[in-house]
Amino acid sequence: MGNSTAVTEFILLGLTDNSKLHLPLFLVFLFIYLLTLVGNLGMIVLIHSDSHLHTPMYFFLSNLSFVDLGYSSAVAPKVAAALYSGNKVISFSECVAQFFFFVGFGTAECYLLAAMAYDRHAAVCKPLHYTTTMTTGVCICLVIGSYICSFFNASIHAGETFSLSFCRSNVVHHFFCDIPPLLALSCSDTHVIELISFFVIGFNVFFTLLVILISYLFIFIAILRIQSAEGPQKAFSTCTSHLTAVSIFYGTIIFMYLQPGSSHFMDTDKIASVFYTVVIPMLNPMIYSLRNKEVKNALTKIIKQMKFSSNA
Repeated sequence: MGNSTAVTEFILLGLTDNSKLHLPLFLVFLFIYLLTLVGNLGMIVLIHSDSHLHTPMYFFLSNLSFVDLGYSSAVAPKVAAALYSGNKVISFSECVAQFFFFVGFGTAECYLLAAMAYDRHAAVCKPLHYTTTMTTGVCICLVIGSYICSFFNASIHAGETFSLSFCRSNVVHHFFCDIPPLLALSCSDTHVIELISFFVIGFNVFFTLLVILISYLFIFIAILRIQSAEGPQKAFSTCTSHLTAVSIFYGTIIFMYLQPGSSHFMDTDKIASVFYTVVIPMLNPMIYSLRNKEVKNALTKIIKQMKFSSNA
């Protein structure tokens, strides 16, 4: 890659040129990232420490928390450091690594959300066969498959993007290394790569979204067939957290990436990028904990145990 470009480092313009906003933005990013760390690490520890949460749904949720930590950590610490120090330089290799892990973990979120939808479909539509359908082996295969597909996808995008010649400028009009602003810097012909990126991203987004939509179509049909008054509410309550996370994540991704290159406005893209790189990883643990009685009960149990041990 190094032989195909004259650029050895990039300058990330960041969120704003107004130096007065750097400290407030640094504090906001730091606060949100700390919440993300506490929320997602707490969710992982909680799931693994409580035997009642050793089910397929929570196995997927613990991996979702790991993925949220991954792609948030690929971006947020570097942004916060640049806001604090004023140093906006990122080396070529750091840019490649940031790009690779961000795309890899971001794609993994798509596949894990699809796996979670399939899990909810199995639980609601075929409850008697749930334990034989969602076995430990099936869950592990779905998770490993998600990571393999995601980082293979990241390798494709990284290989395409960083094989370009960046001879115009090394100033990235963004706060991290992402596809649209990097393609805008290249003096190579990017039309083919833009088309490949569009179709690869489109496949990942729409394939996983199709799995989610089909799963929920069958769930909705199954709920309509439930005769009891409390049945539909109970069945749908197990899906509301997942539906909320799906709506927020896919809405932002489709807005950000599945539009023609000429339609990208960097300021608008920055706002959307802040939302899905920093805010969504912070929100997911809250969405799944605040709307989930089992997680609340597990958390309450751990707090009581901590109080008991401290009193003893």
